[in-house]
Amino acid sequence: MTLDPVHVDGIADLAAYLARNVDDEEHVDLARTVWDEYLDPLYGPDGDIVLDPLGERRLRSVAIDDVALADPPFETAHGLDSGTINPTTFKNGIVLDVAQAAMAAVPSDLDLHRHRSIVATTHANDSTLKLDEPWRKLDEGYCRWRIIHAPRVSRYAEGVVHALALYLSESTHALEYADRVDDLLILDGPLYPKELLNWRDRDSELRNLSREAKPKEVVKNYMRLVERFVERDVPLCGFVKNPASKHLVNAVRDRGMEAPWADDTAFFTRLLERRAVGNGETEKRDTSELTFTNWFVSRGGSDRTFAADGDAYGLERTLDDDLYEVAFFVVYDPRTDVLYRVEAPVAFARDETVRRQLTTQMLRDIAAERGPPEAVAKADELARISAREKVALRRKLEENLGSDAVWRYDDVRWAPNE
Repeated sequence: MTLDPVHVDGIADLAAYLARNVDDEEHVDLARTVWDEYLDPLYGPDGDIVLDPLGERRLRSVAIDDVALADPPFETAHGLDSGTINPTTFKNGIVLDVAQAAMAAVPSDLDLHRHRSIVATTHANDSTLKLDEPWRKLDEGYCRWRIIHAPRVSRYAEGVVHALALYLSESTHALEYADRVDDLLILDGPLYPKELLNWRDRDSELRNLSREAKPKEVVKNYMRLVERFVERDVPLCGFVKNPASKHLVNAVRDRGMEAPWADDTAFFTRLLERRAVGNGETEKRDTSELTFTNWFVSRGGSDRTFAADGDAYGLERTLDDDLYEVAFFVVYDPRTDVLYRVEAPVAFARDETVRRQLTTQMLRDIAAERGPPEAVAKADELARISAREKVALRRKLEENLGSDAVWRYDDVRWAPNE
């Protein structure tokens, strides 16, 4: 232990000092005021609607034990996820990341689970280097892989190869096996590739990069995925484990209202958390019920890209513009003190029956799994590349590239034990 007891006591005293000077109880009242007075709908500073309720605006709860035993509205569910080795820089100037995507089924479909889509994205400062390759097959056709060359950037090379590999493998795998989904597909993450959408709000280099063909191809895949599932009348949603948007609290601040929360997750957590007085007369979190909101249409932050009046990343939409909009609701699990966000295209969420089915399915799964739905957890397990596997893959890449990776201290510090 690197901290002596006197240091621990000092840190505890610091926390006590902060608690005396921050009136956290007021945040509950503020959250309720925002909910009651600002979200029906919530306007941004330019007068545009940032959040618009779908149906009645309500805060709701359900007994965890009861909903965990409810019949699932969808007979089968499929999950989709992608994992990477993390971007690696080599001494010959190449920056590389490799991602694999997998789809899981509940009940299990072992044949489907074996399929993989692997994408290696490279960045090199050599302008003469051409690395784009078509899809190739291996593992008796169960696995396909390809290499793409990322657009050149002077900064952000690691972030660019990571995002393109991750989202391209995920979106192409989803499109390839979309017809295997009969009832419901749950993406592990948001409905659209938010990292790419956010490039347009970053500095000029990333804004320019967002106009390149490869980022547009990736975003287009997610649009086509929405269109495919709308055409097949099979619901599609995204399960966001770590929502990080801030456009609600930013819009509230722009309206002149105090908003002490770090982000929208902190706001909704404060709004949905419920406490009760225990036997010792101290308040304890009520862990008997999941609490959740109604659905909203989101047109703030990166979601404005696919708002009805957004530009859809400069891509052509084949459905009515408003059908691509992002609708969501949030669920708070008091057992783990975690908030989840569930997203779906308005094409599905505008239907009250489908909204109810999606809500029930997510609540049931969260209650039963004490976390993400089983289909998402299984997809995550299939797609994840372990720390030990990442090290082995990097060594194999070093051998085949004829160049060592550039190791940093943290790579050595956190490397798995042999």
